[in-house]
Amino acid sequence: MNATTATLQRLATRFGIGLLFAWPVLVSAAGGDAELGRRAIERYACVACHRIPGIPGPPSDVGPPLDHMARRAYIAGVLGNTPANMERWLRDPPAVDPRTAMPNLQLSEREARDVAAYLATLR
Repeated sequence: MNATTATLQRLATRFGIGLLFAWPVLVSAAGGDAELGRRAIERYACVACHRIPGIPGPPSDVGPPLDHMARRAYIAGVLGNTPANMERWLRDPPAVDPRTAMPNLQLSEREARDVAAYLATLR
């Protein structure tokens, strides 16, 4: 094994171990209440544009379906799917991606955390 390969293996191992220890922090970073998030999703009528598991509403394809949201790598194709990025997106989608059709619904920080917590349950 050459020095470059050995260095890459060490870095990959460190990165993997770092993610292992960081994951609980990332997951708990949202600190939201999934049930309150579900209620906020109903209150803001998100089903007018999205199909969302656990939320009754008419079938809609204006926005993407939100099933399996927790397993997606990206939010809106532009942000890595982390709790902090989800909250950022929910607080002001056009600020993140000016081309988005998703409006700024003026969610509070707490509401964004709660909605992010609910979306994190959608595996």
